Amino acid sequence: MDYDHTMQHAQSEPSSIEPKLLEIRPMVVADLDGLMQVQQACYGRDYMESAETYRARLGCQLQCSLVAVHNGVVSAYLAAYRSTFGKVTPLHGHFSESNIQDTLYLHDMAVSPNFSGQGFAQALFASLWERAKHWCPRHSALVAVQGSQAYWANKGYELHAQLTEENAIALRSYGDDAVYMVRPYSP
Repeated sequence: MDYDHTMQHAQSEPSSIEPKLLEIRPMVVADLDGLMQVQQACYGRDYMESAETYRARLGCQLQCSLVAVHNGVVSAYLAAYRSTFGKVTPLHGHFSESNIQDTLYLHDMAVSPNFSGQGFAQALFASLWERAKHWCPRHSALVAVQGSQAYWANKGYELHAQLTEENAIALRSYGDDAVYMVRPYSP
């Protein structure tokens, strides 16, 4: 989410994945059924975004979303796009095109509870971070929800409260505990 729907299940991430069993690759339309299953398992109805919303996001030229496929099944995902510092995509909102692309925006990351603690979230994050090197963003940003602020703080993200009124309204679409967090991007 223009923030991150990081689920609590991804908070401990030892690297115990068999490399040959895990594939990190760009998200495609064919992944939407698996994405929806992961979303349902992680968020229930409160934060679920529709397959139609994700289909539209995949049509955005600036999206750079990834999936983690384990034994042929989508087991985790990281929805992201090239955005503008301070821009918050509201819950259920589309990724918008922008002339200023200075920020790698992590909209939503979720890991199936079946793979909790196996490093899938870290694998997705590291892969996206590496892939962003080709366009050199200045920042990375997200919206932390469901108590994930400490998780993202451990990855170097800090609170950023100076938002325009429009973006503050978008932030509130995630609930009262949602916070916008940023960190400098460095390859």
